[in-house]
Amino acid sequence: MGGWQPLPDDLPAEVRHFVEQLRLLKDRTGLSLVALGAKTAYSKSSWHRYLNATQPPPRQAVAALCRIAGLADTDAERFGVRWELAVQAWPRPAKPAEGEAAAGYEDDPTLPWWDTPEDHGRERVPGARLLLSAVLLLVLMLLVAVGGALALG
Repeated sequence: MGGWQPLPDDLPAEVRHFVEQLRLLKDRTGLSLVALGAKTAYSKSSWHRYLNATQPPPRQAVAALCRIAGLADTDAERFGVRWELAVQAWPRPAKPAEGEAAAGYEDDPTLPWWDTPEDHGRERVPGARLLLSAVLLLVLMLLVAVGGALALG
């Protein structure tokens, strides 16, 4: 793996293996970190953190890299399993003392905006948007009909 900075010596074996495999997969694409960032929802600096074991990548980032590298479904599933093992073993940053700002990464890697659930604290009614569109269309048709009748009358 020429060109990569060495991984920390105290890295758990699961994390080391996962990051090494992730690096190989990234190298297989032939993309720079900038190009990889442009093809995924994750920035160059995010990929730098993931590929240097500074922060665990979100599952969606790994899935995006697998897609770009053209991995078959079974190989992509294996990467998903490696990700789960690595994230469980990933060293957590030290908790900040009271009054200090938190550093490091969140326990739960964030989802890209397109995978974020749309539930914003309100209950969704199935077909509500369709019903609203139908009512608005009906009101518009009535206004046009009344306007036409008044213009003729």
